[in-house]
Formats: sequence, C-alpha cells, structure tokens
Amino acid sequence: MGKKVPARIKRSTRYVAMALLTKVETQQAYSNLLVNQAMMEAGLNEKDGRLLTEIVYGTISRKLTLEFYLAPFIAGAKKVEPWVRQLLLLSVYQLEYLDRVPAHAIVDEAVEIAKARGNVGTGKFVNGVLRSFQRQGAAKFETIKDPVERLGTEISMPRWLTEKLIDLVGLAEARELGLSLFEPSKVSARVNTALIEREVAIDKLAEEGIEVVLSELSPFGIVGAKGFLAGSTLFKEGQLTIQDESSMLVAPAMQIEPQHQVLDACAAPGGKTTHMATYVDEAQGGRVTALDIHAHKVKLIEENAMRLHVAERIIPQVLDARKVGEEFPDDFFDRILADVPCSGLGLLRRKPDIKYSKKAEDFINLPRIQLEILESLATKVKQYGIITYSTCTIAREENQDVIAAFLAKHDNFECIEVVGSEKLQVSTENMVTIYPHQYQTDGFFICCLRRLA
Repeated sequence: MGKKVPARIKRSTRYVAMALLTKVETQQAYSNLLVNQAMMEAGLNEKDGRLLTEIVYGTISRKLTLEFYLAPFIAGAKKVEPWVRQLLLLSVYQLEYLDRVPAHAIVDEAVEIAKARGNVGTGKFVNGVLRSFQRQGAAKFETIKDPVERLGTEISMPRWLTEKLIDLVGLAEARELGLSLFEPSKVSARVNTALIEREVAIDKLAEEGIEVVLSELSPFGIVGAKGFLAGSTLFKEGQLTIQDESSMLVAPAMQIEPQHQVLDACAAPGGKTTHMATYVDEAQGGRVTALDIHAHKVKLIEENAMRLHVAERIIPQVLDARKVGEEFPDDFFDRILADVPCSGLGLLRRKPDIKYSKKAEDFINLPRIQLEILESLATKVKQYGIITYSTCTIAREENQDVIAAFLAKHDNFECIEVVGSEKLQVSTENMVTIYPHQYQTDGFFICCLRRLA
C-alpha cells in the first residue's frame, strides 16, 4: 500500500501536476482530458488552475528539452522512480521558463512533495539535483554535434518528427515552426453572421469585459485577447462558437448555394457542419447531412446545431464515412466535405502529447483510410459538384500524396482554387497548407476537387 500523503500537500498545485504528468507518462493518458478533472478533484481555485495548466502543458511540450537539461544531474542515480522524474522535470521547467515564482519556493515545495510522497532520502535527492541545476545552469544545445538531434532537442521533437519537419519546410523554418509551438494557443471563435455582424459582436463582448481582435484568416473569426469567450452571453445564445481560425476557411471554400444538398462525411463535433449550415436554406431544399461513426459524437453535432440555431438544416446520422456508398445513391450531393481522421500534427500546440504518442508507422495506415473515404465519396457528388478534402495535419503523406493518389485513379476530377484563401501565402497547386507558425493557428490542409464528368 502506498504512503499516505497529507491532504494539504496532495491538493497543492505542484503535487497535482506531478501526479497528472506521471499518469500521462506511464499510462499514455491524454493531458487535455485530465487537467480539468484534476482541477475539480483537488478543488483548485482559478489562479492555481492556471498555474497547473501552465506547468503540465509546459512540461509536456518541452519534455525532450527538459530531459536533456536534467540528464547530467541524475546520471549517477541507480533508479529514479517515474513520479520523482516528473517532479524533477516540472521543477526544472519552472526554474528555466517561469519567472513569476521565486526559485527557492519551487525547490522547497518539490523537496516537501518528495518527502511526503517518498521519504527523507527522496527529499535529499530532489534537493541535491535541483540545487545543482541552479548552480550549474542548463546545458547548451550547441554541445550536440548532430544538427537533427540538436534541433529535435531544442524544439522537443522525436527524431523522426524533426526529420519530417525538415523535409517539409527546411531546417531553419522547422526550427521556427517548432519554437512557435511553445507559445500559448489562441482562443478563437466564429461569429454566426447570420444572426449578428462581427463588429456588433465585438462591441457586445466588450460590454462583458471580453476583448477580442479580428482574425487575419477568416472574415467570420475573432481572436480572444482578454476574457472567457465560451462564458459569454453570445456563446450561450448561439451567436458565436469556439473554432480555430484555419478550420473557418473550409465552409467558404465549398462554394455552397442555398438549395444545395451537402454531405459532411466526418462531421463531429460539428464546428464545420454548423458553419456550412449557415449557407443553405431549408425553404429552398438545402440540407447538410452530417455523419459520424460514433453515436455519442453525433449527439454533439445535434447539441451544437441546436445552440447555433441551425438544427432544422442539419440531418445527423451515425455512419462510417467509408460506407456512404451503401446508404446514398450516386450523383446525390452538390457538395461533400471529407474532413478525414488524421495524425493531428497540426494540433501540436494544443495537444503536445501527440509529439510523443505518434509513430512514423502511423503514416502507413492513415493515408490508406483517408483514400478509402475519398473513394467512397467519388460517385456521390454530382457532375460539377465539389468534394472538399481537409485535415488538421501538415504531413504530406496525408495531404498532397492522398490527393495525388485519388486523382491518379479519377481523371474526371480536377483540383480547383480554394476560394477564400487568396490573401494567404499558403497555397500551391490549388492546395492550401497552413503551418502553425505562420498565423499562430492550428496546422491545416484544404483541397477542393471538382467532378467534371
């Protein structure tokens, strides 16, 4: 049976962070699912909750960098238990990257946690490591001779992923991209312009003390500068919804008309679905059929549609996108969105765990599934209709290569301009790739395929 830790320590922010990080590391749990739960269970106030979030996400996002810093100071230890390792890593993170908390307070609390969770000896070990780190400082990246390993350590990316980024954008830009992921995620929202003008929404938010700026990418988007957008009256009334700026480009790119039959083949949780629904008119026969393979996710689509006042324009349905051919006749839809399952490499800023949980071999199976989905949709779109393919990844295998493979088998389709992206410096060969460092958004890919015959 484990040692009983005093409640005062067990509910402290850094103890909660240590326990959460240990669970992420040893059980491959996802940090974004655990942070809010941990805050509630420990009864943390808003200030401590922010610190917990900062420590957890900061430690995970810089994990390989922190391990490089820590390595010389624990090299002589026979065994370092997982929880002790996480306690040291989160302490080094604070010492190196946070300047709001005095160094002595960070070290003293780490030692107190070590004694309470372990024993006096554990406390002495933690104290010795952290005091030595304070005296000697962090090692320099320049000591790493291999340029790929050096960059991977600096941006905290596994070697295979570092090599992938270098292959995509070159060494210098890969560094810029990687470093940008350490910056906090922006909270952005799409204004439901069918109900309220964006400028009016900004004024109303200001009345509630919420400050926003206009999105650089989308004419529907606003970006939070101060305040809690999801707690606003406009959010509750369905006049705005939380959505990343890059994904707001999808619905306009589809060139939807009021009478169109639209299919969202992989729809949950419904951000893009509800955006598409603002373009159709049920009185003219326009509808958006929204599919997802999981019933609980279809329920999310329904809830979002109700809140955003477009439920009457959306037909939610539980269905695997690869089985669309069994459910719908050929030449049925005017527009189809294939926002396919992907590796999520564009989400690294918001979900840093992805860097360590994904493997190079994932890029063998995912493109096959993505192509299967596209294949299942090819005959369901009408002549001169458009299939829009999008992902939240920046990997060429899941994006350009999937499109190339599809076009090689279907010469009755052509790539057309992605309407709405004309001002962005992100388009090549009518395909849009947005990298996370360019606009501080999620990484994203969009391609529009028009059926000719």
